[in-house]
Parts: sequence; structure tokens; C-alpha cells
Amino acid sequence: MNNFQRLAALSALPVAAALIALPAHATARPTCPAPSKAELRRAEPDHPPRGATAIKGVRVGHLPKGFSYGEVAASRHDGITEYGYRWSDDRDDVDRAHRSLWVRVVCRPKATRLAQLKKLPVDLGRFAGAEAVRIGGRQVLTKVGDGALGHGRYAGWVERDGVVVTVMASEPLTPRLAEIIKGIRL
Repeated sequence: MNNFQRLAALSALPVAAALIALPAHATARPTCPAPSKAELRRAEPDHPPRGATAIKGVRVGHLPKGFSYGEVAASRHDGITEYGYRWSDDRDDVDRAHRSLWVRVVCRPKATRLAQLKKLPVDLGRFAGAEAVRIGGRQVLTKVGDGALGHGRYAGWVERDGVVVTVMASEPLTPRLAEIIKGIRL
């Protein structure tokens, strides 16, 4: 085989590789970030809190400073999986200066449209009475935090079919909510 034949054979390799079909699971993204069994059993808070990748498969690109601790929130019920992380400071929850950020992913195969969030079967953070607005470049449902959510603003959107993302930012963080939402990547 001469040099010209070798060169021709090597130049055909990328074309041949492109023509070989990969199995669907090799090219598709994971359907939804889910907690490990260890995360489901986890009970102790993190001092100091984890960073931008606290939720496996999720990156919180804009994470404000000043949090003292963090905790995983994960559960499986009613055919859905909830997986999130809450960053917080040491102030009392009723203090208006309390800084808290809760980012959660809800895996629900039936979730495909924004309006379906109003009937999302979650224990905490329902979207009844929420309004649709554009925040951080995303079309989201949003409402004022109340009751167990605390003070601030609650928002959620369908990232892709079957994957819902919710964010609860306490009152001191609401001016930065657009940056927080824009920075979340799965």
C-alpha cells in the first residue's frame, strides 16, 4: 500500500464513523436528574453548603453568596420524583432579611406544558393562582411565596417533557431571580 492509498483510507474514517448509527440511549440526554438512594436517605445539612452543582445533573449558574448551610430535599411519591437543594443563612425563617434559595427538579412524565404545573402533585409549592410571565429568558409560572414556602417569590417552568424546575427565592434574593433562573442548566 502506497502513501496515497493510506491517506485515502484515513480520510474515509470520519465519514464511515458518521454513518454508523449509535443506539438511541447513547445520544439522548438523561430524561430527568434523579437522586441516588443515598441522597434519598440523607438527613444531615451541609455546613458549608454545596456549590452550584449541589443537585446532580443540574447547574445553578448564578448562586448568590452568603449562605451558611444547605440541605438536600428528595422524595418519590405519586409517580413523581422530587430532587432539590435549599441554600440558607442562619437567620430565623420569619426574619425578612432571611436569605434562602430552593431549587428543585420534579420528574413527572405527564408534564409537557406550563399550564400543567397548576396541577403538579407536589407536597410543597403548588402553583394554584400563579401567573405566567417571562423571567430570565424563560416563560414561567410565578407567585408570591406564602405559608410553608416563606416570604419571597416562587417560580417554575417545564424544562423539557417530563422535567419541571421550580425555584423559591426569599425576599432579599427576588431582585436577582431573573439571573438565578437564567443560570439554571440541566
